[in-house]
Amino acid sequence: MAEIVAAFGLPHTPSLPAQVAREGPTSETAQLFARVQHELETVEPDALVIFDSDHLNTFFLDNLPLLSVGVASSTAGPNDGTPAMPRYEIPVDEHLAQQVRGYGIEHGFDLGVTQEFEVDHSVLVPLHFVTPRMQVPIVPVFIAGIVPPIPQARRCLALGQAVRGAVESFPQASRVAVLASGSISLDIGSPLAPPGQIAGTADMAWLQEVLGYLKRAAVDDLLNAATTDRLARAGNIAGELLNWIALLGCIGSRKPSFLEAQAGHGDAYAVWRWDA
Repeated sequence: MAEIVAAFGLPHTPSLPAQVAREGPTSETAQLFARVQHELETVEPDALVIFDSDHLNTFFLDNLPLLSVGVASSTAGPNDGTPAMPRYEIPVDEHLAQQVRGYGIEHGFDLGVTQEFEVDHSVLVPLHFVTPRMQVPIVPVFIAGIVPPIPQARRCLALGQAVRGAVESFPQASRVAVLASGSISLDIGSPLAPPGQIAGTADMAWLQEVLGYLKRAAVDDLLNAATTDRLARAGNIAGELLNWIALLGCIGSRKPSFLEAQAGHGDAYAVWRWDA
């Protein structure tokens, strides 16, 4: 039987590969990613479920499912010209992806499917840093957290719980890690962005509030706070927090073994391990 062995939360800012290439391996960003890479490699997962918010590169407004699973033998990208990012071919655990979708549908989630797709920086930036050889098969679970109306936080937690059930009922022995990709407070190109900047942390207080919930494993408090209106006031990209909430559905009320923010970016880096 398969099992979830660890979970990770990471940012996917598209400028990060170029920034780290410029600043070198001793930079703050490089060191934070390196910490998570070490933890991921230590648990030796056979597959990596990724909760992601596509940025209208895999999907678009003519076909934008709220919740969807990528089911294929492989994918590639980035499909959005991310600076300093090579093109990658990424294996997909097709059988586990089918299991996640089928189990989810059986348990009340009308999950869309995409079978011929590429992925953008929101998947590739984390993988570029923590699985640089791209050998761990992924299962992309897309949550449409950017274009309103976005899913409810409790629905995303329940989705994560369904993914956990799908993994635990998967007949193949497999060590599965879970990754949430996205920012906590971020705004791009609207008046909520910091003065004089095109993009940045829109609501520092919200970032710190969410970090507090994560540190205490206060899942119910986070769900009560993460209303659609509150996320909107934290920036037009703040719906990516729903990916983190889905991750919590997979792992339950566990405190992170590592959690550190990059406040100026509205981001956080997190590790949940219960075997260390």
